[in-house]
Amino acid sequence: MSLNIAVIDTCLLIDWVRYRRREILFQLFNIIFVPESVLNEIKSENTIVWISEELAKGRLALFTETSDVISEARSLIERSRIIPHMISIDYPEAVCLAAGKLYGYTVLTENKGALMAPLVFDDYGYVKVWRSLEIIYEALKRRIIEIENNNFEKYFKEYSEDTYHMFPRRDLERVIGELKCLKGKRD
Repeated sequence: MSLNIAVIDTCLLIDWVRYRRREILFQLFNIIFVPESVLNEIKSENTIVWISEELAKGRLALFTETSDVISEARSLIERSRIIPHMISIDYPEAVCLAAGKLYGYTVLTENKGALMAPLVFDDYGYVKVWRSLEIIYEALKRRIIEIENNNFEKYFKEYSEDTYHMFPRRDLERVIGELKCLKGKRD
């Protein structure tokens, strides 16, 4: 059996703690690694408690930053700052991307610099980077979330209500259109 493994950064982790359907993460991924540098950024007691509970259940796991990951992350940070149109990548996000590159993990982030990395750097082109948008899309596509009345937008709206995170309209319309096409093919 092939394991589906992800590594999560701070911004997405904080949002998902507030989301009513946060359990879908563990239906999409066998293991979700939390890098030490991400843990160092967490200040919210609710988030710390949730992380502790999920670590105890074995659904989250601590990702120790090894020398190869640290070296790759530092290189990526430098490269992101050299390119004028690139949004700079900070250390925790760079660690997630380095783990994605070196170990094939899916990177879970809302960080715009991290989202740009596979588009800008050829050696990161194969790294799968998902925002909350893609996570919810996959959960709907795989029927992890039961769809009521073909109202796909409802599930993205729930996320926005719970987390105050707004999805880019164009991206949201694209994934809803894809979900409707998939639904039409299944019927």
